[in-house]
Amino acid sequence: MDIYLYNTLTRKKEVFKPIKKGHVGIYSCGPTLYWYQHVGNFRTTLLSDFLKRILKYNGYKIKHAMNFTDVDDKTIRASQKEKVTLKNLTKKYEGIFLKDIDNLNIIRPNEFLRATDNIGEMVKIIQKLLKKGYAYTASDGVYFSISKSKRYGSIAGLDNIKVVKERINRDEYDKSNASDFVLWKFYSKEDGDVFWETPIGKGRPGWHIECSAMSIGYLGPHFDLHVGGMDLIFPHHANEIAQSEAFSGKKFVNYWIHGGLLNLKTGKMSKSEGNIYTLEDLSKEGFNPVYYRYLCLQTNYRKPLEFSFDSLEAAKNAYDKIKRKIIRLRKERNPGNTDIKYYKKQFLDAINDDLNMSKALEVFWEVMEETDMNSKTRLQILEDFDMVLGLGLRDMKEKKIVIPKDVTDLLTARQKARKEKNFPEADILRARIKERGFIIEDLAEGGPSLRPI
Repeated sequence: MDIYLYNTLTRKKEVFKPIKKGHVGIYSCGPTLYWYQHVGNFRTTLLSDFLKRILKYNGYKIKHAMNFTDVDDKTIRASQKEKVTLKNLTKKYEGIFLKDIDNLNIIRPNEFLRATDNIGEMVKIIQKLLKKGYAYTASDGVYFSISKSKRYGSIAGLDNIKVVKERINRDEYDKSNASDFVLWKFYSKEDGDVFWETPIGKGRPGWHIECSAMSIGYLGPHFDLHVGGMDLIFPHHANEIAQSEAFSGKKFVNYWIHGGLLNLKTGKMSKSEGNIYTLEDLSKEGFNPVYYRYLCLQTNYRKPLEFSFDSLEAAKNAYDKIKRKIIRLRKERNPGNTDIKYYKKQFLDAINDDLNMSKALEVFWEVMEETDMNSKTRLQILEDFDMVLGLGLRDMKEKKIVIPKDVTDLLTARQKARKEKNFPEADILRARIKERGFIIEDLAEGGPSLRPI
């Protein structure tokens, strides 16, 4: 079955065709290890996970790499502010990130690539760019000449670009400042002890060359998929394409997949605005990270998602309902006869249509509520769908709860009233049980069950 993906490079939905049949190479822009990742960052990380799970579900073998930016302007300044070494700072936030993605049920990439482990590859690329005339040396570093790149910035809609400045040394800037960008920054005393002695000079890499070097080193000069947030399209991904294709003479990436931003009512969530929420913040408010995963499943990945605790509460309620139903299905043994191929096709049609996860969730809920399907089959197909959704259905277990004797006595009395068809009395007893903090669930088999409110 064909998989359709929206390709930022062509601005249209396309049939995915891998370079090597049955295999997919994916590179994801990972975290900059200078601070805690917030939930907006993790929306993009979840996008990579959804995409990878869908491809795997369709039978592809995945080779997935994610980078760790462990040297750049932000990490250096943060290490100086915290008065720790760059390595100690980045190791700290790397560990926190790994714990966070595990809590989100994100499948780890095959490889995490650290910028500081790939300096040699960066230097090799820069040397070739200098030799081919795409780069030049200035007083403060080595720069890429965007005028030499025929289609510079096309991924960001800058086909008819005019250079505003001669060159720019910062890692981040907007389209109005499109200029020759830095590949290698010569040593400055502001960088302290962060530098490398190399054939192109003493210094450190610019941010953009890092991803080119790591992705090419792991996946080769031409690979299938590159994933990131929409805020990285320019300048980061535009610069990646320019320098990578100038280096290799080949097309860099076939499909560019970009996720929408996570916003608050007041605007974009970002550290600079001081309005971020980390997964730890959510946990302190009583929200399991998987609730946030469910929230992200409900919205098209390319559209902005407005975050609020009300929306997270709704996601929590939906997830908890799923958990109760899964536990209940494991107890039931009711018969049924439904064509599961219909639901399987509906689910595949959804996920293969540019990651239509909200539609896939609808199919998931249809199966959940399908009473004509026997419980065992229903559970099997839901767990099959969860290979893509990643909600952790197989790990959903009923907590051992101590039920007070007076509550079990009330339940016994209610069962007796129902058996005698004294339904008004049964309703009164149900209400009294609820007052004690429990809800009755009448199962198809095995009698009623109690759960805390």
